[in-house]
Amino acid sequence: MINWEELKHIHVINKLEEILAQWFNTDIFFIDERGQLRNYDQGDRRREFKNPLASHFLHSDKGRLLFLKSVADANEQLFKSSQSSLEGLGPAGIEKMFVSRIVADNEFLGSVVAYSYIESEASKEAQAQARKLLESYGLDGQKFAQASSQLKSISASQKKYFCELVDLVAQEIVTFHTEISKREERINALNSQLGNRYSYGSMIGKSKPMQDLYSLLDKIKSSESTVLIQGENGTGKELIARAIHYNSPRKDAQFVTVNCSAFNENLLDSELFGHVKGSFTGAVKDKKGLFEAAHQGTLFLDEIGDMPLSMQVKLLRVLQEGTLTPVGSTELRKVDVRVLAATNKDLKEMVEDGSFREDLYYRINVINLGVPPLRDRKEDIPILIDHFLSRGCKEKNLPLKNFAKRTMEKIFDYNWPGNIRELENEVERLIVLSGEDKVIPVELLSQRIRDQGDSIKIQGARVAGKLKDSLEELEKTMIKEGLKRTNWNKSRLAKELGISRAGLIMKVEKYNLDKRKIPRSGSGSAEAA
Repeated sequence: MINWEELKHIHVINKLEEILAQWFNTDIFFIDERGQLRNYDQGDRRREFKNPLASHFLHSDKGRLLFLKSVADANEQLFKSSQSSLEGLGPAGIEKMFVSRIVADNEFLGSVVAYSYIESEASKEAQAQARKLLESYGLDGQKFAQASSQLKSISASQKKYFCELVDLVAQEIVTFHTEISKREERINALNSQLGNRYSYGSMIGKSKPMQDLYSLLDKIKSSESTVLIQGENGTGKELIARAIHYNSPRKDAQFVTVNCSAFNENLLDSELFGHVKGSFTGAVKDKKGLFEAAHQGTLFLDEIGDMPLSMQVKLLRVLQEGTLTPVGSTELRKVDVRVLAATNKDLKEMVEDGSFREDLYYRINVINLGVPPLRDRKEDIPILIDHFLSRGCKEKNLPLKNFAKRTMEKIFDYNWPGNIRELENEVERLIVLSGEDKVIPVELLSQRIRDQGDSIKIQGARVAGKLKDSLEELEKTMIKEGLKRTNWNKSRLAKELGISRAGLIMKVEKYNLDKRKIPRSGSGSAEAA
């Protein structure tokens, strides 16, 4: 909205008003989008006006009502038209006013009214009719006749300049409003930068990806919608889930978490939905499931991508209907639970290959939060290290330590596939190994971090023979290692390699790199696709 009060302090607008008053004996009035007069105090009857009819109308109660209705009608007429300005008649019907539109960002904010002038003397008959009309409203006809005789006559050649000056007043108001809005936006942006949070809940980071994440969390904190948190292992998905819960209206109720990959199908069924006594061997008493335990609170389903298809059906029913049936029971129970889910898998790809239900995917993916990996927010590493060092040294009653410059360089160069969890574990390891030393040297870093430069060397790469064969061998090795590193996430690996996902799939088939035929890193058995 325009700050109408501030307009009286704008030098350019004041000068334009003076010129219009001196040359044309007109007064300038500002009308807001509701038709209200904004630069005239209705209680101030001592204000002087350059225009004689403006004085006549605005210095009496009845005349003021006629004037206000007249300019409000002109403002409304301009709003409804497609014109940038128009010429209308004043309340007496013989004098004219020029009305110029105030528009900013395609929004009608009001108008500027220049009142009043004539282009030629009104006929005696018209003057008599105007006088009679005003007298019928209780105004002094003689004073009106005297005032109207003093109106400035504007010639056709003067009219062009007059209209341009009035339009210029409207343009200056728009300029002022736009500049103020930009200044406020800039101030808000600066305040946001100055107030950039280094943390949100238990999360830490000041990088752009983290600030974007904090902003999104602010927007959804009052929501009851289901949230899907996606990110690599070790990025802090559970911390985000906790932050959502403890900043939500459910913060005083239970936050319950379950790892869907930690149970087989039968145990997960009982864990989530509960069971009744005797429903299976070992069910010696009734047991409430985690959904009931989280009633009126939040249930966090971690690693939801590992949930069996049969369980996905039961979960979908709870999300849609808010009811569940414990194992071994036929009784429907109502629950009021907000569900947050997390996964490091590509659920969309799983939907395509039939290992994850499409209806459940869209039900849990109402709001999607992508957690940036540490390699995409390396400016957060110093803050995270300071936090882990401070906490670790305090827990172990050690003086606060620092990293040597070379140590920090190696840490920044490392890709951190294990993300925050890997960094936290490394810092704890370094605190222990450095003993009483206050500076942690590069030699104490784990071998994989010190030798990150060597990791780009392909062991056994051929340096003789045909170039085509060597390139294909290198390509195969890069794809094979990349698939293991990204947990067979083809979309992510394609992005890393700078090729299309379809192109990557073709190369996987070409080099026979199906994950059923290649054991993952750290596993001696092949896994199903």
